[in-house]
Amino acid sequence: MCDELTESDNERFLAQVYPAQGHPAQGYPVDRRRFAALGAGAAVLAVAPGCVANPAPDAGALPTASRAVTITTPDGKADAFFVYPKSGKHAAVILWPDIAGLRDAYRTMGTRLASAGYAVLVVNQYYRSAPAPIMSSLSEWRTPAGQEKLKPMIAAITPAGTTSDAGAFVAWLDGQAEVDTKRKIGSAGYCMGGPFTVRTAVASPVRVGAAASFHGANLVNDTPDSPHKLLASTQASYLFAIAQNDDERAPGDKDALRAAAKAAGRAAEVEVYPAQHGWCTIDAPIYDQAQAEKAWGRMLALFKTALA
Repeated sequence: MCDELTESDNERFLAQVYPAQGHPAQGYPVDRRRFAALGAGAAVLAVAPGCVANPAPDAGALPTASRAVTITTPDGKADAFFVYPKSGKHAAVILWPDIAGLRDAYRTMGTRLASAGYAVLVVNQYYRSAPAPIMSSLSEWRTPAGQEKLKPMIAAITPAGTTSDAGAFVAWLDGQAEVDTKRKIGSAGYCMGGPFTVRTAVASPVRVGAAASFHGANLVNDTPDSPHKLLASTQASYLFAIAQNDDERAPGDKDALRAAAKAAGRAAEVEVYPAQHGWCTIDAPIYDQAQAEKAWGRMLALFKTALA
């Protein structure tokens, strides 16, 4: 998860990348060359607060439509962003944002996924505390004020609550005209959203066929409901894309995930990427285009085979 340790790692990494001018996390302008030619879907790429670029669409991208939605859960009303191809019915995907929550960057990422042929629900995991956007960018979380703002909101999210939310989201999606209920549902999560993908598969094992975690936090721990211990309670196939600095801190996690998947009889791709924690999120100072595109491609491959 984005914590003091991963942030310190990323500070050192970026200091090496930007030895003279500094880097975005220290208040310097983002080097636009790092973000050129992303090739993401329709919408925009948020590279810094108030600064966006217009990437070219993916080859074969479908036109999309979207709407803001509210979903009733056992704990209240959850706001979310629902985006989907303009015509036809499609497999659904629940997208869990990183620690800074639902914002423009994740609307962009959700839209790109929808343009690949999926009905995507980008959720506000903090709905118990406030409607989205909680923050405008990941950089805002990096400030003392941002971290103080999120502390009580993070504390309000529990494993049981996330599983309950996921069940409500699956049920809501199955009631939408844009969703093909004959196909399985997928889940994708970033940072704190990584383990939420596993809990989504636990919430509705019959419906959820795939879960993709990118630089996911706390996937392996000693609690009885550690995500890696829950794989046997699911019927999903998995992608665990791990950041190099997360692996350096907990090198046994990848082995625990592989062993748990094997014992559960679940297909799982577990890979450590040569990139820092947060590398897949397009408004992160640590964003790594090449490795993010590789991870994106692996997610699409997973969804293509597992969401039949």
